[in-house]
Amino acid sequence: MSFEIKLPLFEGPFDLLLFFIQRDELDIHDIPINKITSDFLDYLHRLEQMNVEVASEFILVAATLMRIKAKMLLPRPVLDEEGNEVDPREELVRHLLEYKKYKSVIEELSNLEGDRLQKEKRGNITKELRKLAESSNVEAELQDIDLYKLLKVYQRVVSRFEYEQKKPTHQVVQYPYSISTQRQFVLDKLADSPRLSFTELIAFEPNKIAVIFNFLSILDLLQMRKITMHLGEGFNNFWVEKIEDQLVTE
Repeated sequence: MSFEIKLPLFEGPFDLLLFFIQRDELDIHDIPINKITSDFLDYLHRLEQMNVEVASEFILVAATLMRIKAKMLLPRPVLDEEGNEVDPREELVRHLLEYKKYKSVIEELSNLEGDRLQKEKRGNITKELRKLAESSNVEAELQDIDLYKLLKVYQRVVSRFEYEQKKPTHQVVQYPYSISTQRQFVLDKLADSPRLSFTELIAFEPNKIAVIFNFLSILDLLQMRKITMHLGEGFNNFWVEKIEDQLVTE
């Protein structure tokens, strides 16, 4: 049968020492160093058994407790400059009292913070009054305007105007061409001349769009078998010729 050990976690070694002192109702000015050292080391051993990494400050305080315990077991007391016996626990007690004082202050500040978080912020009264005045009086907006603010507004307006003037525009141009109209155009030209070169067609309307539509209309007429095409001299020219109706019927 297995069991699980749950140990409370403390913020630091002095927090743990204060816990032992409060738990056993010990006198902080007369600490039983033997008992508190045993309790402290037992807590560290249990942490190690649970594979919890022990912080260096806990190890330092453990070493300090063991050193104090060893000094108290020695028969030779330590004297100060005035010949008085020095208690080895004096430095530890001083640190504990300082920590206890700071801890009480921290707890009080934490309570104050909790109370403050439950309250609603009042905010800036001057800003609220100004906002109310602006909502009811339009002229109140002019109260805080100065020359610098006016110049900044003017600069933004001019920059926006320049951007609008330089902004690129796109214009869609409707060309007066279609496949059907250019088919009729080619047939009309072939009615005047039974044989016509492509370069001659280009010469009638020498622009890129017209050339494309004329070429597509020639392909369309070839598919409809209304014209025939012959290669001319060179590779960049060809001849188109109208097919008579009687040739198609045969």
